[in-house]
This record gives sequence, structure tokens and C-alpha cells, in this order.
Amino acid sequence: MSIHRVGVLGAGLMGAGIAEIAAKAGYDTRIREVTEDLAGKGLRRLEGSLARAVEKKKLSPEERDAARGRLRVTTRLEDLADCDLVIEAIIENLEAKKETFRALDGLCGAQAIFCSNTSSLTITEMSAATARPDRFAGLHFFNPVPIMKLVEVVRTIATSPETVATVTEFARSLGKEPILANDNSGFIVNRLLVPYLLDAVRALEEGVGTREDIDRGMELGCGHPMGPLRLLDFVGLDTTYAIAEIMFQEYREKRFAPPPLLKRMVMAGRYGKKSGRGFYEYGEGS
Repeated sequence: MSIHRVGVLGAGLMGAGIAEIAAKAGYDTRIREVTEDLAGKGLRRLEGSLARAVEKKKLSPEERDAARGRLRVTTRLEDLADCDLVIEAIIENLEAKKETFRALDGLCGAQAIFCSNTSSLTITEMSAATARPDRFAGLHFFNPVPIMKLVEVVRTIATSPETVATVTEFARSLGKEPILANDNSGFIVNRLLVPYLLDAVRALEEGVGTREDIDRGMELGCGHPMGPLRLLDFVGLDTTYAIAEIMFQEYREKRFAPPPLLKRMVMAGRYGKKSGRGFYEYGEGS
């Protein structure tokens, strides 16, 4: 299987990042959003990221223009009909994903491969909404997509070896380092990372140490570039809470259960850096 044209569902932070690296790697790339407003925001996000890459001399103006020329933003799902590979990066809602893939399945050619960028939902259940479970896989990028090298290639029991090989080679063509994971909730990274982050919240909740000392302990004692509570602020407390809920439903193990403090902070709108306040405060004067 060869990939020439790539479709991306969703022009948010992850979708725009995936589309950017695909276009920079030479792929004709189409991004679909549900409204003109969201499509416009996605395009501005892409153009801003490309401009910053030029400023930092990671991209020449000519390379930026070439990448921009390969990008097309649309609100029509039909515009992805002739894509060889479609990567979904919409909201982390299983029914919404299944509905989108079901509609796309009737539009795309029989050889097209579908992938989801989900970080926690089951790939198998998504693929069951289509007639191509053998050409369905997970392709989990990490934020920020243009910078982070890792990609998790997720295979289900139905994913064909040819699909795994094609998707893995595609990830390498983007300059990424792919690792292969089976279709278990959380895959490899979040399966290990989420319990660690939740335990840090429990440590704060139980008075084991202050936020600063918990973070400093992991930075200096374990060589982590960022402590767990500050990392939670950057990932998003609401995002981590949602992932933990999904993983707890899957495994029914206490280590995946969101602690009460995390739930209360999310209910209070303290999502982390994106809301200006999480375990730490952000913005002017903080």
C-alpha cells in the first residue's frame, strides 16, 4: 500500500499538528472541520506554526510555502473521499468517532486506511463501525505534534500486517519514531503515565508534600524534565480526568480511578495552563 494523499479529521491542536507534519513531509493533505469558523481557526493555527518554524530557522520560506500549498481545509467530508490514509483527531467521544468513520467508510475507496489518534478509546470498537477492520489502526501522536518524536502504532486483532507495515512506514516518513502497541486502553505510554500522574495528585491530596516539593522530587530525584503536577497542568486536568475515567471503566483497577481532588478541580474549571489555573497559576503576575 502506498500513501500519497492524507486526510485529517479535526483541525484542533492535534489535528492541525498532524496535518502540518504531513504537508511538510510532501503529502497532499486535506483537513476537515465541521464548521467554517473551526476550519478558519485551524488554518490560522497551521499558518502560525509554519511561520514560527521559519522564524526559528527550522524551515525555509520556500519550504513553508510548499507545505502551505499542499494543505486544504474543508467542511465537506466528501473532500476526503480520494485520500489513501485518513487520520481522525476529533473530540474524545466514541460515538462521535464511530459516526464519522461510518460515514467516511461509504465515501473512501476500498484500499484506504483509517487511523485514530485517540489516546485511550478502543480502536477495535471504532473499526467495527466500518467494513474495513483489516485496514484500521491507531496512530497516536503526542503533543506538540511537530516536536514530539514518538508515535504509537496500535494494532487490533483484525488489523492486517500490511496495514501495520504501511502505517509504520508512514510514521517514519514524517520523521517520527514509531512503536507498536496492542489495542489496550491507554496503549503503552498512557498505561504507564496516567497512574503515575494520579498518584501524584493523591500524594498532594494526602499531604505527603507540597506541589513544589512533589514536582522537585521527581525532577531532581528521577531526572524528569517536568514534575507530575506541572505536567498535568500542561496536558490538561480535564483531558487527564477523561482519559482516567475511560481507563478505569476498561480495567476496573484503583490505580486508574481519578482521585477526588482531580475531579473537584475539573468541576471548578481549573484545567491547567489552558484555563490559566490548575495546580499552578499562569498568566501575568502569576
